[in-house]
Amino acid sequence: MSRPTSTPRPTRRLTVSQALVEFLKVQQVERDGVTEPFFGGAFGIFGHGNVAGLGQALLEHQDEFPYYQGRNEQGMVHIATGYAKMRNRLGALAVSTSIGPGATNMVTGAGTATVNHIPVLLLPSDVFATRATGAVLQQQEMPYSMDVTANDSFRAVSRYYDRITRPEQLASALIEAMRVLTSPADTGAVTLSLPQDVQAEAYDFPEDLFATRVWHVARNRADRAALERAAQVIREAENPVIIAGGGVIYSDATDELTRFAETTGIGVGVTQAGKASIAWDHPFALGALGSSGSAHANQIAHDADVVIGVGTRYTDFTTASNTMFENPDVRFVNVNVAEIDAFKEAGIPLIGDARETLAELLELLDGAQVPQQSQETARTAAAAWNQEVDRIIEVQGGDTFTQGEMLGLLNASAEERDVVVNAAGSMPGDLHRLWRAGSPKGYDIEYGNSCMGYEVAGGVGAQIAAPDRRVHVLVGDGSYLMMAQEIMTAVQERLTMTIVVVDNYGYGSIAALSETLGSQTFGTRFHQRGDGPRHDGERLEVDFAANAASFGAPVLTADDAESFTAALAEARTIVGPAVVYVKVDAQGRFGGSGAWWDVPVAEVSELDSSREARTVYEEHKAAQRPYLTPTVPAADAGVQR
Repeated sequence: MSRPTSTPRPTRRLTVSQALVEFLKVQQVERDGVTEPFFGGAFGIFGHGNVAGLGQALLEHQDEFPYYQGRNEQGMVHIATGYAKMRNRLGALAVSTSIGPGATNMVTGAGTATVNHIPVLLLPSDVFATRATGAVLQQQEMPYSMDVTANDSFRAVSRYYDRITRPEQLASALIEAMRVLTSPADTGAVTLSLPQDVQAEAYDFPEDLFATRVWHVARNRADRAALERAAQVIREAENPVIIAGGGVIYSDATDELTRFAETTGIGVGVTQAGKASIAWDHPFALGALGSSGSAHANQIAHDADVVIGVGTRYTDFTTASNTMFENPDVRFVNVNVAEIDAFKEAGIPLIGDARETLAELLELLDGAQVPQQSQETARTAAAAWNQEVDRIIEVQGGDTFTQGEMLGLLNASAEERDVVVNAAGSMPGDLHRLWRAGSPKGYDIEYGNSCMGYEVAGGVGAQIAAPDRRVHVLVGDGSYLMMAQEIMTAVQERLTMTIVVVDNYGYGSIAALSETLGSQTFGTRFHQRGDGPRHDGERLEVDFAANAASFGAPVLTADDAESFTAALAEARTIVGPAVVYVKVDAQGRFGGSGAWWDVPVAEVSELDSSREARTVYEEHKAAQRPYLTPTVPAADAGVQR
């Protein structure tokens, strides 16, 4: 009996690069019934590794698949990160570079995206797969293996990495890439390394690869038995606290979080990523919690007998390096889509979507509330912190202009849907405490990697993603010197946004930290080398305004409250990017959080300052504890609480 003949599946002859772009064009994402294109285009800087490969493919499709020109490879990845954050991880950009330094320049950006669980697609070029030419320009040759290249450095900072050495491999790699990019739990940087000869190689690709493909973003539910245990632990709590992280924002769970807090009477402290997860003026909004938080929120965390972490990774800034939660019987309930975070602090892991998990947990609580005294403590702390913020941001009209005053004026000028972007230096801590976001997507402080240089580029990405909002970038002078050139990209793309360059004369944040750790601000201020071996000469003066203007943006300058207010108002009238340069008092800081951050101090030293700092360090270190006691309901533990 003869076998039936099969009809050959239709194919299309394309280069690997052309097939890749064709695939990206038709990828869509759906959540809650809303379907939209996943990719917003591609950034690229072209060199010999990609100019005639992926560059040629982007040229062919430039009218249907937008191409953006970057100034720096790391900056392009930061732009893609800012874009995906603003799209709530439901959209992404691709980034193409040449081989060698062009490729490895992206490694820091890849790490930043992966730490923050942000989807970016990186397409670094690689050396010839055929090895026909021998060593090529910009190739790192490894004496122990010919299949290892500089691009293998991406493995440590990517959620998925693959090298496409044959056209036949492209289809499976693209499917895996999309699986990771659209995963709520596993997303991050995806790197597809593309040898430059393979990019230009033609192949008969199946037409099915180019069919419109919808990736459904699931709202996974937590295990019912775990939910019941968690509900019992919360019922038993007398002084609980909620820590809201970025997972609340990315799952659109802000309304559900607010309802949970109102129904149970539990106060909500926020991490950097979760800053805008509850309205700042809500009676149960405790404000920033952790090492960069408020003393009011942190006191409640100190006393908490149950900590409910929602979408948080429990980093050292949140836990005050494992000194935050002082109650000896503290227990944890962790809502998170990622197992690695849900199991932290020996808590009950509720592995699922934040919005759905909070709703189901609230249903199981069936109207249960914490004691009235606990509720009143939360309300009092929230009100007291708002009064403190009012005091800090109030313009005093003194001889100096403080950073707190500057941030208060910028916040007051911002409209409800405006966005603030920042990443490193002293401003993230001040913003965490002081900023009053008008909407859940109104606050983008990249603090997972706290990457200096993210600010301008990340703001460009956010503005591309949300042209109906106005982005306000805050970048310190130290960070500006690392990566300011994407101002030119903002000019090129005609992005109407405000970039505030804040000059506090050096690496102000580390200067303050250095002082407290006994290192005497060493290496943190910008001074010429003197007559001897030290940098104790004249202060280096950088004309930041002239530098910003050289990129083609109008620049306004300010040095006090009145001129800064006027500059912000004028900036809003400018079509395209406007830069505001402002000097602030380098010493004008306000009180701390009352929480510690573990930065080790030299155990032995000839410096009095270091020895004194070590004594203080050891006192804090003595209070550090791992949270290892399994969280179980009191009845299961056989004890009365």
